[in-house]
Amino acid sequence: MNVTLSISPQRPKCSNLSPLVLASSSNYRPAVILPGLGNNTGDYHKLEQTLNSKYGVPTVVAKVSRLDWFRNAAGLLDTNYWRGTLQPRPVLDWYLKRVHDAVQEAKELAQGETLSLIGHSAGGWLARVYMEEFGMSHISLLLTLGTPHLPPPKGVSGVIDQTRGLLDYVEKNCSKAVYSPQLKYVCIAGRYIEGARIFGKSNPNVEAVVTTNSSQLVPEAAIMNTASTSPPNTTLRARFVGQGYKQVCGQADVWGDGVVPEVSAHLEGALNICLDGVYHSPVGSDDALRPWYGSPDVLEQWVEHLLN
Repeated sequence: MNVTLSISPQRPKCSNLSPLVLASSSNYRPAVILPGLGNNTGDYHKLEQTLNSKYGVPTVVAKVSRLDWFRNAAGLLDTNYWRGTLQPRPVLDWYLKRVHDAVQEAKELAQGETLSLIGHSAGGWLARVYMEEFGMSHISLLLTLGTPHLPPPKGVSGVIDQTRGLLDYVEKNCSKAVYSPQLKYVCIAGRYIEGARIFGKSNPNVEAVVTTNSSQLVPEAAIMNTASTSPPNTTLRARFVGQGYKQVCGQADVWGDGVVPEVSAHLEGALNICLDGVYHSPVGSDDALRPWYGSPDVLEQWVEHLLN
């Protein structure tokens, strides 16, 4: 699997992570998983089990059901929703409370040590809101998986901010990303499919990027040139995915994980990682054919950040 690493604003470098030695200790700091929009606790059960049993990372998943997300409809009654200036609180207080409960459970396991937060999709920027509202002294790592961190650009035709201002709030009011000994931000993006514009010429590679053996070193040019080997005909699927990307970053013909564009999943100041062939969600994923961020082979590429 190809891996691109960078700490913004440095130019990205291409590398392959060395094979990971399995954990023989259970003394790693506990981790809390924050589910993404529309996901529930059960979607992360396999990831939770693997972190616990294979790597020795005590893991707690915030308790969220799919029906819980309908609570967000309360935002429709807020005039800020219609103005595009919605704030996380009080609309998302229910989610922050679930995260806080999970953090308290993990703190009991930590015995005075710090925690890791793993935010999938919207759970990544909601983790930043949680840290801002509840404090971050007990957190030493925020690792995000396919999180749309950046608000969509203003003034782009056909683009509507689906968060109704929430990401603007996060960008303006939450602490900036850092990568320091005390607190590390690690942002992981997937490159599963390249989107395409509805009209005009595009040449996307619809399928996942062909992965390589982990022992092989892949030159940077190999990643830069993958689009040039794409099929000549743009598919309906690529155009559909591209319209989703456009709502997030303002551009359709970019790479992403099928939901979140690569460019939106990274933060300046963080350690930014890009994984080829990785799909956005555990729902609809397949560990062999369409792996997501938490699939075993993909997890092996980023779990080291939980073990340091």
